Amino acid sequence: MNIKRILTSLIGIPAVVLTIAFGNKYIIGIGILIISILCMYEYFSVIKKIASPIEWAGYVSSILVILPVIFKEELIFKIIVISIPIIILLLFLHVIVTDAKYTFKDVSYTFIGIIYIPFFLMFMEFIRCMDNGKILLGYAIALSWGTDIFAYLIGKNFGKIKFTKISPNKTVEGVIAGTIGATVSTLIYIYIMKRFFSIDYSYLYFLGMGIVFSIICQIGDLIASTIKRLANAKDYGNILPGHGGMLDRIDSLLFLAPFIYLIFSF
Repeated sequence: MNIKRILTSLIGIPAVVLTIAFGNKYIIGIGILIISILCMYEYFSVIKKIASPIEWAGYVSSILVILPVIFKEELIFKIIVISIPIIILLLFLHVIVTDAKYTFKDVSYTFIGIIYIPFFLMFMEFIRCMDNGKILLGYAIALSWGTDIFAYLIGKNFGKIKFTKISPNKTVEGVIAGTIGATVSTLIYIYIMKRFFSIDYSYLYFLGMGIVFSIICQIGDLIASTIKRLANAKDYGNILPGHGGMLDRIDSLLFLAPFIYLIFSF
C-alpha cells in the first residue's frame, strides 16, 4: 500500500472539493491557471530530453488563454479564435529573432504542449460557466478520479494481462475496473446531487455518458504515457508524493474536459 499516495489523496481531494463548492469564479479560475503553469513546467521538463521547447511561450500562453475567461466569460469563443494565430506568431517570431536557433521540431513540441495543457484546461472554465457549471465540473472530477482509482487499485493488485507497451503497468483488468469505477462514482455523485441539491439529473443518461467518458479518460492517460515514453521519462515530476507530477494526476481529466463541455453544450 502506497502511504504517500493515500496521504496526498486525503489532503488533495477535500481541498479540490471545497474549492469548487465554495470558491468563486476568480478563485477557481486562478487555481486552473496555476495548475496550467505547473503542468507546462512539467511537460517542458520531460520534452527537454528530446527537444528544446520555447518555454516562455508556454507560460505566456497559459495566461493569454485562461486569464481572460475568468474576467470576461462572454469572450470565450473569441479567445479561442484569436489565441492560436497569436501563439503561432510568437513561436515563429522567437525562431526568427534567435536566428533559427530553434528548429521546427522545437516549435512543434512547444505548440503541442500549449494545445494539450492550457487550451484543454480552458474547457474546465468553459464547464464552470455553463448552467449548473460547478455541478458538472464536480462530475468531471468525480468521474476522472473514479476511473483512475479503480484502474490503479485493481490493476496493481489483480492485473495479469498487459494492455499496451506504451504503458507497461496498465492491464486489461485495470482498464475494465476503471470503467466500472466511472459508473460507480457517477451513480454516487448523481445520487448526492439529487438527494441534497435537488438537481434532477437522469441516472440512465449520466451512466451511459459515464462509460463513454471513462474510455476517454483512459485514452487521455495513454496519451500522457505516450509523451513520457517518447522522452524516456517515468513521471512528469514529484510535486504530489505517491502520484508523481501534477500532469500525472490530471492527465485523464485534462483530456476529458473538452468532451464533457461538448456533450453537455447540446
